[in-house]
Amino acid sequence: MSTFSRRKFLTTAGLSTVSAIALNACGGEATKPEASSSASPSASKTTAPKVSAADAPEVTKAKLGFIALTDSAPLIIAKEKGLFEKYGMKDVEVLKQASWGTTRDNIVLGSDAGGIDGAHILSPMPYLIAEGKITNGKKVPMYILARLNTNGQAISISNEFKDLKIALKSNALKEGFAKVKTSGKDVKCAVTFPGGTHDLWMRYWLAANGVDPDKDVSTIVVPPPQMVANMKAGNMQSFCVGEPWNARLVAQNSGYSALITGEIWKDHPEKAFSMRADWVDKNPKAAKALLSAVLEAQVWCDKAENKEEMCKIIGADKWLKVPAAEILGRIQGKVDYGDGRTADLPDLSMKFWKDSASYPFKSHDIWFVTEDIRWGYLDADTDAKKLVDKVNREDLWKEAAKAIGETAAIPNSTSRGVETFFDGVKFDPENPAEYLKGLKIKKA
Repeated sequence: MSTFSRRKFLTTAGLSTVSAIALNACGGEATKPEASSSASPSASKTTAPKVSAADAPEVTKAKLGFIALTDSAPLIIAKEKGLFEKYGMKDVEVLKQASWGTTRDNIVLGSDAGGIDGAHILSPMPYLIAEGKITNGKKVPMYILARLNTNGQAISISNEFKDLKIALKSNALKEGFAKVKTSGKDVKCAVTFPGGTHDLWMRYWLAANGVDPDKDVSTIVVPPPQMVANMKAGNMQSFCVGEPWNARLVAQNSGYSALITGEIWKDHPEKAFSMRADWVDKNPKAAKALLSAVLEAQVWCDKAENKEEMCKIIGADKWLKVPAAEILGRIQGKVDYGDGRTADLPDLSMKFWKDSASYPFKSHDIWFVTEDIRWGYLDADTDAKKLVDKVNREDLWKEAAKAIGETAAIPNSTSRGVETFFDGVKFDPENPAEYLKGLKIKKA
């Protein structure tokens, strides 16, 4: 039986020793952010122009969190390339967080109390924080300023199931997991945070293949950098996480990828750049400066000629601590699933700017809110549109896009329209209730 009331975070103590520690995934003691070191000497910085007095930010300091995932690249590149300084934010810290729970705790604290002002974050989390659903009832108003990326995640499977050839659509999935349960073992599917994107991709995939994520398996929470070691130790049968951890699992021959998430939903939204609403409201010019730097970094990250350099920068020990070669392949769309399948899927690879990847479409956030209602993370009577209008600040994105000379990149609509998933299910953001009604496996 899946539960997040007393969740388990699997933690590692080195490469060979793994222990399961019982924690509350929605609570726990706040952990202070880990400071990053100075910029890499290999990352040439952009010359900082003079900022006009009218545009000068109210403050020059901000603390931003990130998790060791490839899609944190825009924040890292904005720091390493001097883009924050370019827009007048010369004292920005980009701070590594141990887990999404730590990110949440530090956002609740705020920088004045030793936490952070904003972060690279799972797109649904600002909504859960704003509603007090993962903060012990304390509502902390949040803004989503940009989407950091689309695509770029995967669902990986233990090598014990390799002969079953489990993939996107697979009858063997339900049968294989059921066989494990009849042998007396618990089937564990690891995600990175309850109600977050990886949880929702895992749940959607399982349910679409006839597996109830709340009855047929146990859904556990594991921080992204600890996924591979826990799979090696046999602590789970499957996990969903962002890159580079799926590619790293394959490189170490410790499991394989059943699918990349772009196959579930092409160009699906993923991480967001989000900040505390009170910080943005108090420092609107500084917020615009931060956002401008992040958007410019996204443009840089998406250029093919920059991919290799980007992977070298973010792969450094102070950031992801992963060999650049293990990041580059999937960023380019070259997927080695680890079970004999290989594919060149550049259009399903991680995008930072291309195809409006950075724009925070409200239609996408309505889907996230609807799915969190589906699985009981948000109340059934939640007004999705009202909540999204309160948190999603696409207006600020448009201002920043104009500031960096990307007016042409502003979409004509706040909605990307009807979305279609791999199983043929369609989501109409104008009628989320109808979508929810049509789903067979759900809590709501």
